[in-house]
Amino acid sequence: MLLKRLELIGFKSFANKTVLDFSGGIAGVVGPNGSGKSNIIDAVRWVLGEREAKNLRGDKVEDLIFAGTQKRARVGMAQVSLIFDNSTGFFPVDFSEVSIVKRIGREGHSQYFLNKAEVRLKDIVSFFAKARLGTHGLTIINQGEGDLFVKSSPEERREMIEEILGLRQYQIKKKDAQRKLKNTSVNIDKVKAVVEEIIPHLKFLKRQTAKWEKLSETEKELNDLERIYFKNKLKEIFVELDKFTPRLKEIDEKVFQKSKELKILQEELRKVEDSRPSNRTQLNDIQLKKDELFSKKSEQEKELGRLEAKIEFSSLVKIDSQKAIETLKDLRIVIKNLSEESDLEKLKSKLNEVFLKIDNFLNFGSEQGASNELLELKKSKDELSNKITGIVNELEEFRKAETNISSGLESFNFEFKKAFEKVESKKDELAELESDKNRINFNAERFNLKMQDLKTQIEQAGKDVNELKSNLEDVAPTSVFETERKIFKLKAEIASAGEIDHVLLDEFKETEKRHDFLSSQLIDLEKASNDLNVLIKDLDFKINDEFISSLNKINEEFNKFFQLMFGGGKAKLYLEKFKPKKQILPDESLADSEQKIIEELEDEENEMSAGIEIDLSLPRKKIRGLEMLSGGEKSLLSIAVLFALISVSPPPFLVLDEIDAALDERNTRRFAELIKDFSKKSQFIIVTHNRATMEAADVLYGVTMEESGVSKILSIDLSNQPITNR
Repeated sequence: MLLKRLELIGFKSFANKTVLDFSGGIAGVVGPNGSGKSNIIDAVRWVLGEREAKNLRGDKVEDLIFAGTQKRARVGMAQVSLIFDNSTGFFPVDFSEVSIVKRIGREGHSQYFLNKAEVRLKDIVSFFAKARLGTHGLTIINQGEGDLFVKSSPEERREMIEEILGLRQYQIKKKDAQRKLKNTSVNIDKVKAVVEEIIPHLKFLKRQTAKWEKLSETEKELNDLERIYFKNKLKEIFVELDKFTPRLKEIDEKVFQKSKELKILQEELRKVEDSRPSNRTQLNDIQLKKDELFSKKSEQEKELGRLEAKIEFSSLVKIDSQKAIETLKDLRIVIKNLSEESDLEKLKSKLNEVFLKIDNFLNFGSEQGASNELLELKKSKDELSNKITGIVNELEEFRKAETNISSGLESFNFEFKKAFEKVESKKDELAELESDKNRINFNAERFNLKMQDLKTQIEQAGKDVNELKSNLEDVAPTSVFETERKIFKLKAEIASAGEIDHVLLDEFKETEKRHDFLSSQLIDLEKASNDLNVLIKDLDFKINDEFISSLNKINEEFNKFFQLMFGGGKAKLYLEKFKPKKQILPDESLADSEQKIIEELEDEENEMSAGIEIDLSLPRKKIRGLEMLSGGEKSLLSIAVLFALISVSPPPFLVLDEIDAALDERNTRRFAELIKDFSKKSQFIIVTHNRATMEAADVLYGVTMEESGVSKILSIDLSNQPITNR
């Protein structure tokens, strides 16, 4: 695992985005006082989970955000990112690169992001604890705290050691378990108090409801009988309804088949219709022509009748003319006789007769004309007769053609009638099937009405119809009459028992239910409490076991580095002796053996929480306490402890702010050589003014303020010597 870079945006004096790239080894941070070097240390501490502004050299959280200068406006938020190379899988996440980002706005709301996914502070603290990183140990030492380990309390020293050993993750789990245990204990007390309060009232309710227990049994018996009764009734109706289903299915199948047959017959009828003779139109045309000829013949016959009447009249006229000629002949004789008549009267008479004869004769000429007209009339009659004969002949031809066509139509009509009768017969069969189906449906509907009436009875009895419908095949057949008799009897018993105080019964049931629930909860809480106690003990054992085993190794290294720093002497870390804060009085209700076990457990717990004391002896100097050490000696002692710890459990990186300030030149060089050796195991980010420490660095970051109030970074790679502005 490698810390690849640190990115700052708007954090304290770093107004612009600032990136510090790390390639491993030692990174030195140098610059004049007040340039913002320690702000880099604060940024790392802040990302690792520090929340107290005072531990970040500020009065309030808003002081972490760039406040602006005369030339620059203030910014709205501060953000710091730590980017790690996780190609070795050091962090327990499936990413080759891990990015931890912390962001805060001026409204005070802060956010954490793990590879762009927002997480809680609790998650980040736990995440870094597994990596042996934290905010209160020795992985980050601020300016002026070079003697941090010496001046800390025994308990704080133990926390520092546990953090660098990676035991803090178990301490976090332990504290979380203790918090849960405390809450569980509070809940247990609350539940016990409620249960104890409920029990007397529950007993009272139970006594009050005892007299209705027998009635409840009767109601249960009634309920069971009603269930059997209704199930049998349902089964009876379902059996009847089930009989209709196959019959309806059979009819539907027949209807389906008959419908198919009807479609075939209708198709055949359509084909017969399509085979209708095409000369039917000719028959209609012949009929029209016949009608026209009949009309024409009628008119010709009427005309012929008129001509015959004229001819007959003309013939009569001709006969009269012949008589006139004969009369003229007679007149000739009369005239001849007239010349011989002397009698005037007779003569007049004869003259008149002559005149009459003459008139008749004169009319004879007109009758000759009539004879010519008669000839014309006869001629017209013959022509008209010929026309009528032609019409009759034409009508005869049309009659023959009509006879031939009608013969074809009779054959078509016979086939059409036969096909039509088949279709109608099939329709009758379908109608009969539909009638049967309607009759069956009617009978089925009668049973459905019975079912509806039964459902109403079931609902009135307070039963669930759907529940009663299930498993009808398993119900035993019973006598309906006998079952009804028992039901009426049980109902009468219930009615004679009087009104039940259902409010009291409901209260009893609710109280009993609540008591059972709370009792169950109490069991669960006590189990959870036991589980948490076991977890805490397991964590205590693990922490203490690893701590004690590591403490022996640490002491070996501590003594070695102590002698190196001080040129001799001895040093040792040891667990402080337990000093009870208050007198624990024995519990008289417990047996002596139980009391002894409790005391042993308390002693064991005290040992697990014991702090760390330092025992040392300096060469050529006698001391009776750590307070007698000088500032430089305290720093050397803390440095010896630091290197002893990282020898046993090296953290991924260490951030040290001028912890070499109190050292003389010889010890500074010794310190520089040590960090150079240890840089093979851990990265170092060191703020320093010391030349020897600078010379040990692989890269130097210079912090300057070209613009008042705004920090700027210059980097120098001591291997290649390029200078980069950041």
